[in-house]
Amino acid sequence: MANVAPPTDEHLNHAYTPNKEALLKRLSRIEGQVRGVNRMVNEETYCIDILTQISAINAALHKVSLGLVEDHISHCVVNAATQSLETGNPSIVAEKVSEVTTAIGRLLR
Repeated sequence: MANVAPPTDEHLNHAYTPNKEALLKRLSRIEGQVRGVNRMVNEETYCIDILTQISAINAALHKVSLGLVEDHISHCVVNAATQSLETGNPSIVAEKVSEVTTAIGRLLR
């Protein structure tokens, strides 16, 4: 497991925090689906049935990802835009836009 630096103050209050329990519940369901696929492979279930379940897992992960992107834009990018206007420093919002654009690019791979 890679070492992850502790969050800086700017990253302590995530946009998803109010929905954290729902997000964790959804991720637990996805984890259960993955375990189910593992069991299906172990039991040599028909390939198409396994692929159908993998498709459902991918759809669920995409939904989680899109929700996180939406939260990031509505919270972090909007806050950066406000700070940018208040300080007159356009690089604040440009950095957040670049950050979210990069993240979206990773999701599209």
